[in-house]
Order: sequence, then structure tokens, then C-alpha cells
Amino acid sequence: MLNKAVEEFALPSTGGKTFRLSESKAKLLVIYFYPKDNTPGCTTEGLSFRDLYPEFRKAGCEILGVSRDSLKSHENFKAKMAFPFDLLSDEDEKVCTLFGVIKMKNMYGKQVRGIERSTFVLDSKRVVCREWRGVKVPGHAQEVLDFVKTV
Repeated sequence: MLNKAVEEFALPSTGGKTFRLSESKAKLLVIYFYPKDNTPGCTTEGLSFRDLYPEFRKAGCEILGVSRDSLKSHENFKAKMAFPFDLLSDEDEKVCTLFGVIKMKNMYGKQVRGIERSTFVLDSKRVVCREWRGVKVPGHAQEVLDFVKTV
């Protein structure tokens, strides 16, 4: 994905909207993929992006969270955690597949298909200028912010 333009996509978004990549006006776009709403790691990751959100905005950056959860689940998760950014629902895994984040993972000793926690930064031409795969949550949002400030 690195240094490649992301093809156009549209996904249902919190707030009753549809997010279309081509309509995003942000100078930079952070898209983070996470496994599941209301789980410990995903909640911590979302809260980290929430807490740093004003600094991301100052850098001309917008943030989007993406998982396979339903829009209803996303609406509840966003409200409960007071996320200032939208969550996109990719129930058919179209965008997850586009970014190559669906992987086989071990959960309680069983192999399951799921989202590998990953983050991508897209520039104004929607080219991927940085990617993180297999993300460990502690310190990750700050690392992304530090990178964004250099672009």
C-alpha cells in the first residue's frame, strides 16, 4: 500500500452519512482499522485518538475508524466514548480487503478471520504515505500524530 493511491470507496458513516474518499477535504487522512467496538484494546485505541484529536486537526488531519461492526454498534460506541471523529462500517469487508487488513488470527487457541489492527496516513492526493500493521495500542496514536506533524 505504501506510496500507492487508494482507489475510491464509500462506506456508511456515523451521523447518518456516507463517507466517500473523493469528497474528503482534509489535507491528511488517518484511517485506523480495528477489530471490534467496545473491546478493551479498541476502546483504548479510540480514546487515544480522541484525546489527541485537537492536535490532529491543528495539523490539517482528519481521523476515521473502520471495523466490520454495524452502523448501530458504531453509533453506540461513538456516543459512549465521545469520539469527535466518524466511524465507518465495513460489514462486507470491501475496504478492509482494499487495505489488506483481514488476517487469520489466534483467539483463545482457535484460528479466526479478523481485522489486523492497522493505521494508514493518506496525503492530499490520497496516496498512502505511512502505514502501521499489527499495531500495539500503547503510544500508537502519539506515534501517528508525531508522523503527521512531519508531513
